[in-house]
Amino acid sequence: MDPVVYPENALVAGVDEVGRGPLVGDVVTAAVILDPNNPIQGLADSKKLSEKKRLALFDEIQQKALAVSIGRASPAEIDEINILHATMLAMQRAVEGLKITPEYVFIDGNRCPKLTMPCEAVVKGDARVAEISAASIIAKVTRDQEMAELDQRYPEFGFAHHKGYPTKAHFAALEQHGITPYHRKSFKPVQKIMEQQD
Repeated sequence: MDPVVYPENALVAGVDEVGRGPLVGDVVTAAVILDPNNPIQGLADSKKLSEKKRLALFDEIQQKALAVSIGRASPAEIDEINILHATMLAMQRAVEGLKITPEYVFIDGNRCPKLTMPCEAVVKGDARVAEISAASIIAKVTRDQEMAELDQRYPEFGFAHHKGYPTKAHFAALEQHGITPYHRKSFKPVQKIMEQQD
């Protein structure tokens, strides 16, 4: 893949999302502006890192980055406007929440949300742009922690293990216990359970 060309001397933010596929919980996005004078070693796509490495990098990014912001869209918003639009909304919120306004934004994926500054979508950006890698780590650790908290409230669902993704164990729990207030009602497997239990 061609290297990503950075705009010269511009303050750049990277944005990534976690949680488009799960049946439960928010879609979580992060925006990160790294400090060129304070580099972080070992940044990579969060999915390719061990949990221990992710947690260590999460702390290092929080300490060294110039700005870090989390954005999210709730299950109700996902149900109302669909997962794609909810993801774009969460990305907008992450960028707007940065304490420093970036001059340019790299977005992981193939489309950009509406922003007030120039932005560029980068396919497989979490492996190609350090700022996006950092954002992917912040978003994943944040969402995983929220799933662990939800697991404490609904231990019968096993959210800490499958993180809300559509797994056999999750389907079995839905069949047995019905849906929680945090499930995305517009997602087909959830709709199916709701119809069965009407």
